[in-house]
Amino acid sequence: MNMKKYTPVFCLIGAAVIFQIITSVLNREFYLTQLTMSAYYCLVILGLTVLMGYAGQISLGHAAFFAMGGYTTAVLTTWNLAAAQEGTLARLVVQLGLSTASTNAYGVEIRHISPWVSLLVALAITVAVAFLIGIPILKLKGHYLAMATLGFGIIVYRIVLGSRIFGEADGISDLPPFRLFGPLYVSGDPALRVQNFYIAAFLVVLAVVLLQNLIDSRMGRALRSIHGSEEAANAMGVNTARYKLHVFVLSAVFACIAGVFLTHFNGGVGPSEADVMKSVTYVAIVAVGGMANLWGALAMGMALNYLSLRGYFGSYDEFVFGGILIVIMLFFPDGLLKKENMRSLTEAAIRMKNKIWKRKNELS
Repeated sequence: MNMKKYTPVFCLIGAAVIFQIITSVLNREFYLTQLTMSAYYCLVILGLTVLMGYAGQISLGHAAFFAMGGYTTAVLTTWNLAAAQEGTLARLVVQLGLSTASTNAYGVEIRHISPWVSLLVALAITVAVAFLIGIPILKLKGHYLAMATLGFGIIVYRIVLGSRIFGEADGISDLPPFRLFGPLYVSGDPALRVQNFYIAAFLVVLAVVLLQNLIDSRMGRALRSIHGSEEAANAMGVNTARYKLHVFVLSAVFACIAGVFLTHFNGGVGPSEADVMKSVTYVAIVAVGGMANLWGALAMGMALNYLSLRGYFGSYDEFVFGGILIVIMLFFPDGLLKKENMRSLTEAAIRMKNKIWKRKNELS
């Protein structure tokens, strides 16, 4: 095993542990709430980084896959089986042991479908939808592909906004905690902040390791060849249609998992999670971090999402992320954190510093 390849992973784990210890010592554990949410959003961003940076396929519809995960688990885990016990399906779910019980705010025990079952159902729906729409739209290229995925995102947004089963504009709230195993729960309970921070951090680390190994594999080399020239890759025997479809589905799965876990952490989900601007935000963060830079996308995802969730952008979130995307596409199309761009920025800063000192010396 090449341990040098995993050095950044160990650094990420160390940074997470150090930050958690500092917040606990300073009695600032409330910062972990926004960091946990940022980590779940980063799962979407990491999947999108592989799709855009390595397969060269842009998607403006990944908020829809996130919403699929969130709304599927919200609908299933808030369905009161006790109230529907006369139904055949409800009885079957209970008899098969696919249900779990929780207590509501009034102390009444409610039996509902297990979050594990809702996770599997959400993944199955997401994979099926991603395959069905991926087969035709991935034949498109450039802005045609972007418009097709944008249209898909708008359709999902309008469905969740106008359907009673999805709570319409109010969304769905009062989700039960997601019990992983033993005493580990995905929940927004303030007493479980540290636990939930480490759960989210573990998922991010696992995602990074999986994607890094994917990139270094035969499939990763095929994806890079597709990004470089799809025609040349086809001529060399690479099944470009299959690889593009597979990575599209994989990135959709990452978004779905993020949607499920963040929905249980927040205790609810609303139509804003399926909004087109959410997809624009994900694309903007990938662009800033570097189209083919997992670590850059992760760093920018944690930083920008954290600042947004803490309210530093106020009501100008859409303006900020839209502006970031425009600037990056105009001046740094390969990403701000690409080595060449970082070197040029450093050189520009040094030149500016020298000019200031020279001007200061002339005036003195």
